[in-house]
Amino acid sequence: MAQYNFNLEKDLVEALFLNGSENEGLKEVIKSVLDQILDARADDMCGASRYEQSEERVDYRNGYRDKSLVTRIGTIEIQMPRLRGQSLLTGGLFEKYKSSEQALMAGIAEMVVAGVSTRKIDKIAQTLFGVSISKSQVSRICEMLDPIVSEFRSRPISERIPFIIVDAMYLKVREDERVVSKALYIAMGINMQGKREVLGFMLADSETKERYLEFFRSMKARGLSRVDLVVSDCHSGLVEAVKEVFLGASWQRCQTHFSRNMMDATPKRFWPEVKEMLQEIYTAKDMKTARIRREEAMEFLLADAPRAADLLDDAFDDITAVIALPSHYRKPTRTSNYIERLNEEIRRRERVIRIFPSEGSVMRILGTLLLEIDEKWGVGNRIFEMEEYLIHSSRLDLDSAVEGGQNAAA
Repeated sequence: MAQYNFNLEKDLVEALFLNGSENEGLKEVIKSVLDQILDARADDMCGASRYEQSEERVDYRNGYRDKSLVTRIGTIEIQMPRLRGQSLLTGGLFEKYKSSEQALMAGIAEMVVAGVSTRKIDKIAQTLFGVSISKSQVSRICEMLDPIVSEFRSRPISERIPFIIVDAMYLKVREDERVVSKALYIAMGINMQGKREVLGFMLADSETKERYLEFFRSMKARGLSRVDLVVSDCHSGLVEAVKEVFLGASWQRCQTHFSRNMMDATPKRFWPEVKEMLQEIYTAKDMKTARIRREEAMEFLLADAPRAADLLDDAFDDITAVIALPSHYRKPTRTSNYIERLNEEIRRRERVIRIFPSEGSVMRILGTLLLEIDEKWGVGNRIFEMEEYLIHSSRLDLDSAVEGGQNAAA
């Protein structure tokens, strides 16, 4: 191991014992020592001192460049010697520093994803490292998340996903000196392990059938298949896209959203009775019972809330699609509550940011958040066991095959 001798000027030594702020004296001493180490290291790598004529010389100096080191006592500006054919950084001299710097960058990115404001990040950085972090620096640091999010978004969907829940939420994004509203499409699923999974997300200018088709087809291209039930609100473009892309799948209209629609169409004095009637339809043990409950509700509504009666009549098949499932699987799939909770996590971050500086920042920050949530779901508890559903699904496949054979024979 090379040994170096250092010379410290008298003024630097005295500065250590003077009353000053921000450890300026110590920073100057460390700067002096580091500059001398780097010069000595450069001489070793060249095989000769500066301007020395030697047959052992293997490289030449090429001036200096400024480099900032972020330390616990603040930022230290050093002079990094440049060599024509080598780099001082390849010798292991700053490996620990590079690791610390990477940890700092990762920590800042993690704080952004966790919903910490830029102002608080700046305060933390000044307290711990004596440096200030601007919004633009935070943005550049977060760019390290891009390849991680891209890999997550494009990963293959190799497992069958019988249930998916879809929704879109609106965010404010800065675009061409304007603040515009963008739709963030999100799809989550319940896989054959009975666990939740973030299937995909996409940012678009609006919420339309064409965009939903693009979103669904992108997931199918990654392997999404054998979808049995799609749960969502009643956005017309979404529903049409589901019918076009997921052939053979049922659509379950979110019962929570439908109940709100019913209340809007019902005089307030009848709300308690209507809520009770809807609950009896939602929890019916089979379709026969659900239809009986519908007729009872229709008789009540036609007299005092005809608009609500028409709404119930039109939407009945859509709000009761889950009744075709075994009873154990109905409650988690009859509403979009799971994805609403996911939206709440996103809103919690969005309230801190308020306006995203670009589309890239939306995908970067919220994509990383969705990745973290997906990982937690992967090691978390099951929504339900899937053994009973496998038997139910196999029976349906068999019935479908028999019916297909009969049709072919006819």
